[in-house]
Amino acid sequence: MAVAITTLPAKASERVGAINDLQRLTVSLRGGYERQPHCVLFQFTGQLDAYSDKQFSEFVAAHIHRGSLPLVIDLSRIDFLDSSGLGALVQLAKQCNDAALKFMVVGNARVVQTVKLVRLEDFLHLKPDLESALGQLDAA
Repeated sequence: MAVAITTLPAKASERVGAINDLQRLTVSLRGGYERQPHCVLFQFTGQLDAYSDKQFSEFVAAHIHRGSLPLVIDLSRIDFLDSSGLGALVQLAKQCNDAALKFMVVGNARVVQTVKLVRLEDFLHLKPDLESALGQLDAA
């Protein structure tokens, strides 16, 4: 049996990809995280709504620490985001701001539309795709 050895790429653009081991947080939300050289990357799939906002918040909180690396919350595979999901993102943004922790949210067209509807794109540091979010961290 052969064992594969992988190394982490040096540039953000080479790191873009899916986290393979997503945990079931609720019936409709899965999430995973991965520590990378310049950030902690969280990826979610499914629905971020009134039924999953608490689990989303608890999952992120369990994997960050004060003085930690910047956070990138990848919602590009989220199918639905409601006001409760937005509330969870706003709470996370407030916690990060209080802890002087840099963070960014990546969204697909549905997420971007919802966030822009309530004019939170600047507050949530919304980025159009994962590659540009990671690239901005590399440039910093």
